[in-house]
Amino acid sequence: MLYGKLRIHTCRVILLTSLVWFLIDVVILSFYSECLGGSCRNREERSEPEALVGDVAGYDDAERAPAPSKSSSSHGRGPSSGGPPSPSGAGGGGQLLLLGKVSPTYAPSTLRRWRPAPPVLPLQGRPGERGRPVKLPPNKEALAKEKFKLNQFNVMASDSISLNRSLQDVRLEGCKDKRYPPLLPTTSIVIVFHNEAWSTLLRTVWSAINRSPRPLLKEIILVDDASERDYLGKQLEEYVSKLPVPTYVYRTEKRSGLIRARLLGAKHVTGQVITFLDAHCECTEGWLEPLLARISEDRGTVVCPIIDVISDDTFEYITASDMTWGGFNWKLNFRWYRVPQREMDRRKSDRTAPLRTPTMAGGLFSIDKEFFYEIGSYDEGMDIWGGENLEMSFRIWQCGGTLELVPCSRVGHVFRSKSPYSFPGGSGLVVLRNTLRVVNVWLDDWTGFYYALHPDLAVRREAGDNPVFARGARVQGQVAVHVSGGRFQDRPAQRPEGGRRLDGRMAGLLLRHQPRCGCAAAVWRSPRVRGWVTCSGSRPPTPSRGAPPASSTRTTPGSRRCGWTNGRSFTITSTQVREASQ
Repeated sequence: MLYGKLRIHTCRVILLTSLVWFLIDVVILSFYSECLGGSCRNREERSEPEALVGDVAGYDDAERAPAPSKSSSSHGRGPSSGGPPSPSGAGGGGQLLLLGKVSPTYAPSTLRRWRPAPPVLPLQGRPGERGRPVKLPPNKEALAKEKFKLNQFNVMASDSISLNRSLQDVRLEGCKDKRYPPLLPTTSIVIVFHNEAWSTLLRTVWSAINRSPRPLLKEIILVDDASERDYLGKQLEEYVSKLPVPTYVYRTEKRSGLIRARLLGAKHVTGQVITFLDAHCECTEGWLEPLLARISEDRGTVVCPIIDVISDDTFEYITASDMTWGGFNWKLNFRWYRVPQREMDRRKSDRTAPLRTPTMAGGLFSIDKEFFYEIGSYDEGMDIWGGENLEMSFRIWQCGGTLELVPCSRVGHVFRSKSPYSFPGGSGLVVLRNTLRVVNVWLDDWTGFYYALHPDLAVRREAGDNPVFARGARVQGQVAVHVSGGRFQDRPAQRPEGGRRLDGRMAGLLLRHQPRCGCAAAVWRSPRVRGWVTCSGSRPPTPSRGAPPASSTRTTPGSRRCGWTNGRSFTITSTQVREASQ
């Protein structure tokens, strides 16, 4: 009988314990439900924006770009921060220790708990789903070709695709299993547009909303840089007011260019991290978490996703290589180069690990808000577009930061063969002026490389008669830039106080990957191997003017030849490059 009572008592204890654990499971599941930790949306929300796509089928044939303005103001909805935060602003972790020192991490109390956003399911029968190419019927090809001129991509193909189209998971297999910290900083996405097509702009917005953990996406800030198309006015404001993530539209009064427009958007950011995107992108699954996780480890790290290609004709999503990094040639043009073996060794051959890159493409990156202002933000003296990506890259490295590509983050981008926008004075003039600001502020003793490839500019610099040349003098760490009309701009290009000169190991990282002149840059800065450089032809300038010292010594087997200028060349050995890179 006693045995029977014990059995009954044991059964009661087991049932009661099971009930308690069941209730605990219910509480945990409700706490981590999709509405709290991810994205609370359904098929009705996905289909809602489609009705407006057809309303903007007619575009103006002519595009006009007003002259750039040196001042801009915002009009629209949303909070105004009243200007950039102070260096010790409320970014989350106290004052940053920059300029070569380790940046602190965020205070845990400022971070947000998150969970991955659910995948976007394909819409059956819709063109372009899963990133597939769109083929228009033959009777629409002529009209599509005519409309192509408006944005330099196939607008009709884009308009036929859902604003919420599904994409394949293009990440490396190792990325899909990665685990990121349960607490991450928030981000605000800043998107600048000028006469952008409706479908590409809104698909950029929706892809960010659909594939970002909702607790981490603080807001989306759209900056209209003096667009003239009607649908980008009140219609856009009414549309974004219904989005599930706070989205604000700010407008410049005159055409200000990418840099000043981005600065306007950054001024209104309330998230801890600023994420800049172009207006014709598509974010893929798991794109945001790797970027924020890397910044949470070190707020002085600036991160970029791998930029995949969206065809400007068919809008097919095409994956790009994760084995390239950003570089530049000595005309200061951004270029992609193969990742060298030394960087693969540093990463222990793990292709999913962050990749240190000398420069970035500039259209898509995330940066801690406080760090962005600590290093001086953008050079707002730059006009329209061009050169700002190298300027920001040099600024990051020379002000104590680190620039990385994150292979587990991938974002598609519509690459166009040419710009659809006009540039006051011509695109060549604008890009040249911007590039010269970069050269004079950041390249220090290495400016001679640039002028050696532009002998006309070098002569005019000495004569002081070039109306475009950015000529100036360093005064208290500041470079005043001389422009046409013989006057100084009211926004002189400036190196932040304490910014490092381009030398030492940093110069090696930025310069030694170059396949031509850059391969000698590491050698010239190393006293150990300068004597091994063999120059043929006329004697180049001295290192203080940015070129190698002449030295008549021997050449060894296995040497390679690097271009210098017309009629002049030099030879260095692979061994010497390795020595200089150590």
